[in-house]
Amino acid sequence: MTVALSDPVRSDASGDAVIEVVKPGIQTTVQDQAGRSGRWDVGVPPSGAFDDFSFALANLAVGNSRGGAGLECVMVGPVLRFTASSVICVAGAASNAVLDGTRLTPGVPTAVTAGGVLDLGKLAGPGMRGYLAVSGGIDVDPVLGSRSTFVLGKFGGLSGRALQAGDRLPLGGSGGSGCDVSSALPELMSAWNLRVMVGPHGAPVHLTSDGAEALFAAGWTVDHRSDRTGIRLTGPTPRWARTDGGEAGLHPSNVHDSAYPVGGIMLSGDTPVIVGPDGPSLGGFVVPCVVIGADRWILGQLRPGDAVRLVPVSLDEAQTASAARRATLAAWINFAGMDQDGRNGTEGTGVDEFVHAWEVDPRETREPLGLPAPIVALPPSGHHPDFTVRLAGDRHVLVEAGNVEFDLTVRMWVHLLADALRANRPGGVTEIVEGVRSLLVAVDDTLLRPTHLAGLLAELAGQVADPTSVVLDVREVTLPIAFDHPQAHEAMRRYQKSVNPTAPWCPDNVEFIRRMNDLAERSDVFDIVATADYLVVGLGDVYLGAPVAVPIDPRHRLVTTKYNPARTWTPQNAVGIGGIYLCVYGMEGPGGYQLVGRTVPVWRLLPDEPGRDPQPWLLRQFDRLRFAPVSTAELEDTRADILAGRADLVARPAQFSLAEVADIEVTHAAEIAALRAGRRVAFAAERARWNG
Repeated sequence: MTVALSDPVRSDASGDAVIEVVKPGIQTTVQDQAGRSGRWDVGVPPSGAFDDFSFALANLAVGNSRGGAGLECVMVGPVLRFTASSVICVAGAASNAVLDGTRLTPGVPTAVTAGGVLDLGKLAGPGMRGYLAVSGGIDVDPVLGSRSTFVLGKFGGLSGRALQAGDRLPLGGSGGSGCDVSSALPELMSAWNLRVMVGPHGAPVHLTSDGAEALFAAGWTVDHRSDRTGIRLTGPTPRWARTDGGEAGLHPSNVHDSAYPVGGIMLSGDTPVIVGPDGPSLGGFVVPCVVIGADRWILGQLRPGDAVRLVPVSLDEAQTASAARRATLAAWINFAGMDQDGRNGTEGTGVDEFVHAWEVDPRETREPLGLPAPIVALPPSGHHPDFTVRLAGDRHVLVEAGNVEFDLTVRMWVHLLADALRANRPGGVTEIVEGVRSLLVAVDDTLLRPTHLAGLLAELAGQVADPTSVVLDVREVTLPIAFDHPQAHEAMRRYQKSVNPTAPWCPDNVEFIRRMNDLAERSDVFDIVATADYLVVGLGDVYLGAPVAVPIDPRHRLVTTKYNPARTWTPQNAVGIGGIYLCVYGMEGPGGYQLVGRTVPVWRLLPDEPGRDPQPWLLRQFDRLRFAPVSTAELEDTRADILAGRADLVARPAQFSLAEVADIEVTHAAEIAALRAGRRVAFAAERARWNG
């Protein structure tokens, strides 16, 4: 059935075409389908509808384009009053919605008159999230290219937050032609088979062979501590092939910081966490498998207590599944008389493009459930390190270079390769994210085959300049720091009380760092942080421009481990150390680094004004960082000034080259060797203390 939706939205006597929020429901937010893209490299997640398939169908039902914004709710839907006539459609788990006393059928477009009241009701299951699409969309201002709400970042949607009673949501203009999509809505259930692609990490390097088999043989349960940042799974403990992560951290799940694909299942300590649309872009945990693109909608409907099995599939199976989903959407677009973007018109449905057959490159084969065979594997040659390119799901590739250890020469090489790809960027590359010894590249798989991208990366690698000959023009940025900040200790206290009271880093992270590094006094930890000259080797580690940095001088590289399990709360701009890395948290949220203090904002989203730099992330790759100790009161004043735009970070021009590092390593070789030996002994003693 096709529904005509071309009449203008008619408002009531007030003249306002809005939706009034009578009751907000639970975690009801404005979301669009596409979300944000192109800023994963600075820690801005895509956001957007978690179950994007159900939401896409609801938008089609009311004639909206792909960019039309609607509402997403969790467990309990909102009660809404419409001040203007419109057409609506509910979808997802919103099976109990009532409009003016009449029960609605999900997927069926329904006219609402001015004054009409919609109650989305309880989402009793199966499924977790309900959706509302409105003809013309919800017309809030886009932020960073999307109307989607990112609650942790406090931007997008309606003032960056969930809805509250009394809110008024502006409606856009009329939509196009819609249709009844109820027959196309996916089936919701409480026991799911979730298709994944194995890798980019796995057996025998990170997991044992039987551990990899067990990961996929196990029945997993969705944990109640799940949200848009990530879905936690409970089940058996992973079987690790190693005892620790070396310089990346004491736990075998720890790796040198590498970007996560959305849908990647990272092992955060011993807990699998599926990265959600509001998840972190960069972190230091093993990713043994990635949910395929066609099944990512399922993540939005996983309810605490649901049963999950991880089902490994090949690239051609994943691409066939994606093509089938696109064909479904394209068929409904064609039926409604719209084009691929959901605009009015009958030409260019794109069905043929969506369902074309893929030929699978023989290099995409892998051993069952082990570490996937690389698409490209090249040994060291000349000035480039050995490197591999592996699939990270069906929409990403991951380049890893050098040995599994920190090496600034490798980090510089990865940066130069990333710059070469940016300069020769093919259509279809959507994200380029630098890690410490890795490079994650996301693709639009309708435009670019990931295996073809791997070939381009191999070609570009041969053209990268010798990293030892490169001098980077950077900045030296001085950040004030309040050591032992009360908010850092509050995070430690909450963790000890509610997560793991017997963790060896409780009650004091700084004392734990002291023991791990064979230091005489607790204050020695602070002295080293204040003395060190840090180099930013990653952005977006724990969101929003947050830097991960390492001391240029190896004598200042404190070594510790990340929390296992992670904290559920960390104050904004806390400063922590994990492995050999220091991080400034870009925003309030979860985290795992051992906390030493707090500093100023590294992210500031201000209204556009003439002459003002609109870039919200304040640090850059390869900035040099220094920390200047201040009191808690002084820090709070500076924090307020930076957030308000009255002050900026203190920065001056500088340079960085590997020759500087080489000189330090030669001049102080004996001292560096002695410090490393002492830390290895302390490391072993701390492990024995845990086990004893």
